[in-house]
Amino acid sequence: MLPKVFIDGEAGTTGLQIADRLRARDDIELISIDPAKRKDIDARASMMNSADAVILCLPDDAARLGVSLVTNKNTIIIDASTAHRTAPGWTYGFPEMDKGQRAAIRASTRISNPGCYPTGVIALVRPLVVRGFVPPSYPLTVNAVSGYTGGGNAMIAEFEDASAANHTSDNYRIYGLSQKHKHPPEMMRHGRLANLPMFMPAVGRFAQGMIVEVPLTLRMLPNTPRRTDLHAALTQAYEGERFVKVVALAESDKLTGLEPEACNGTNRLELFVFGNDEQARLVARLDNLGKGASGAAVQNLNIALGLDEWTGLEA
Repeated sequence: MLPKVFIDGEAGTTGLQIADRLRARDDIELISIDPAKRKDIDARASMMNSADAVILCLPDDAARLGVSLVTNKNTIIIDASTAHRTAPGWTYGFPEMDKGQRAAIRASTRISNPGCYPTGVIALVRPLVVRGFVPPSYPLTVNAVSGYTGGGNAMIAEFEDASAANHTSDNYRIYGLSQKHKHPPEMMRHGRLANLPMFMPAVGRFAQGMIVEVPLTLRMLPNTPRRTDLHAALTQAYEGERFVKVVALAESDKLTGLEPEACNGTNRLELFVFGNDEQARLVARLDNLGKGASGAAVQNLNIALGLDEWTGLEA
């Protein structure tokens, strides 16, 4: 029998993209609830406990409730919300993060899908912390911009629906001004940092795609590493990975700019090391709905179910 997969929250932005990626596959059975029963607790519980894997695409509180409804100890839960990304007993669903992370995901029934911004930050920073180039206590700053789909249906309507009460003509705006954002604790824990990074997010008038930047003043780091040292560390960390590409320095040096939409529709995560031997500008580019959400969920699903990890995903 084919493994049964249920998406709780299929009508949301991430849920729709996951369903699109799974619907045509012949190695799983995608099961759905009657739309009229989406808020029926008993119907949802029955559907979840009959599934081999459940992907939660819900707000945090609803995701926690969803987890509580699963009594079948064999049902795998992949939570795309923020609710369990730093929670004990949950496996962080970033397969490329460490060499043993795939095995941990494969052995787990509770998998938290990474956030889009943290995926870029952790990919850039963790290898440098592990290898001693960046101290865990370093005062890290993260500058980032995402397409407006990252804000879900409400923000999509704000940018696309001229009749919406909060319709905006903004082309670009910063947010999270109070420094109270859900992503820094995730960045700190899985980036192996001792302190919360200063996170400065922004949204632009484009639907999908994102750029995440981490600037480093190299003379402030132990042993004063060169740009080539940082690039070599990242290259070694992701050697052989299909979805994470560390762009060659020669290729990076030819660029005069970087736009955020080049990875859209893929599960690709591109890492760049710009700058010089005094100031390095680490940059990650990804699709916030791909490797930053739905693509990552499908990758985790494939691993957890013992299927081909690459199925349904484009590098």
